[in-house]
Amino acid sequence: MNHGPATAAVLVMTLLTAGVRAEGPVIDNQIAVLQGLDKVTARVSPVRAALGIPTYFGNLEIVARSCRETPPTEPPESAAFLEIRELPPASDLSAPPNDLFSGWMFASSPAVSALEHPVYDVWVIDCEEPIAPPRDDQGVREPTPPASE
Repeated sequence: MNHGPATAAVLVMTLLTAGVRAEGPVIDNQIAVLQGLDKVTARVSPVRAALGIPTYFGNLEIVARSCRETPPTEPPESAAFLEIRELPPASDLSAPPNDLFSGWMFASSPAVSALEHPVYDVWVIDCEEPIAPPRDDQGVREPTPPASE
C-alpha cells in the first residue's frame, strides 16, 4: 500500500526527533539562526530570531519557540520550532494574518519540514546564545581608550 510523500515525511520526522533524544541530551539555545530567500529578487538574507519575539522577513512574521542542537560530542544537528504567519498588506490592516507554518525545522534536512510559500523560503541554519558585551570587574562596560600615536 502506497501512503505517499506526506506519510514518508511524518516517518522521517519521527525518526529524526527520536534519534536526537536517543543519542543524548540536547542543548537549548535562545536564538534561532535562519536564512530567508526572497524568490522575486533572489536575495538571501540572514534572520536571527530570539525565542518568543516576533521577527520579520518581508511580510512574514516569524516567532521561534524553541531552538535546540546536539552537543559537540554528537553528530551535528540544529532544530527550531517556528511559527510563521503572513501579515496582511498595509492597505488592508483589518485582514487577519494567514498562518503558514507551525512546526519543527531541521538544519540538516530542510526539505523534511519546509515553509511552502510562493514568494519566500525560510530555513534553519543553527542555534546560538546571545553574546554578552565584555565587562570590567564591577560589571560596568568601560570604553576602549583611543590608540596612541
